[in-house]
Amino acid sequence: MAEPSRRTDRSAEAADPKANDPQSGDAVEVLDPQEAAYRALHGERDALERALALVQHRQRFGDDDDVEAARASEMELLRDLDRILTMIRAAEIRRSQPQARRWQ
Repeated sequence: MAEPSRRTDRSAEAADPKANDPQSGDAVEVLDPQEAAYRALHGERDALERALALVQHRQRFGDDDDVEAARASEMELLRDLDRILTMIRAAEIRRSQPQARRWQ
């Protein structure tokens, strides 16, 4: 089932028959601003999770100085990850309940 916020640009397909060709790898998808922001949040979440995994690896296998620096980095990354996950939860609620009352 396709998401209602996703749209493809049909006029680009008409102008260039290979514009949305899956073999070319140049598929163009037009997203509304909310969907683009939602995907950007997930991209940021993914980057933070990867950085967090590397920092935790440094804590386990690094020397003493590296371990202390990794602990400080881990605290910052966890704080940022919590912030991003909260924003993702809010965006998911807005997507599932578009007519819900806003408190801010």
